[in-house]
Amino acid sequence: MTLSEKIVKELNFQLNREIYSAYLYLSMSAYFESLNLRGFAKWMKVQWEEELMHAMKFFNYIVSRGGRVELYTIEAPQKDWKSPLDAFELALEHEKSVTKRIAHLVELAMSDKDHATFNMLQWFVNEQVEEENSFGDIVVKLKMASNDTRVMLFLDKELEKRRSEVKNESSGTIQD
Repeated sequence: MTLSEKIVKELNFQLNREIYSAYLYLSMSAYFESLNLRGFAKWMKVQWEEELMHAMKFFNYIVSRGGRVELYTIEAPQKDWKSPLDAFELALEHEKSVTKRIAHLVELAMSDKDHATFNMLQWFVNEQVEEENSFGDIVVKLKMASNDTRVMLFLDKELEKRRSEVKNESSGTIQD
């Protein structure tokens, strides 16, 4: 069974949104670099890589099911925030909007009786729980830190420890 036109259109839209998410997190990484918060910047670069991997999951799925991938214009992301807390709060809200989009795709797959797409989307359902938890935890910590520079520097060092789980396609190794 091939994908319905409606499913292909929605999956392509989500592919675009995943690329936008990557773009947004790369912009946040640049913002954190400008504040000399290299741990925050690295954390966002790892998130950028993850979002690109998510986009490729949609890309590869569409192709594997005989659909036509269409790439749309990616809007420019925000580039400045009031504070690190402001950036992470926006990121958390963004992830919540992605969760709603994934839920919409699940509902669409169910209504189309597209079991393969429904099954593929379960990975994203679980991933969104992790994404919201990760961003939410950092928001809580940033709120606790308030304006305490020492706590911010400690958190920066903690965030710097995040490692990429995206495999390097050419070498098969996990990158930092």
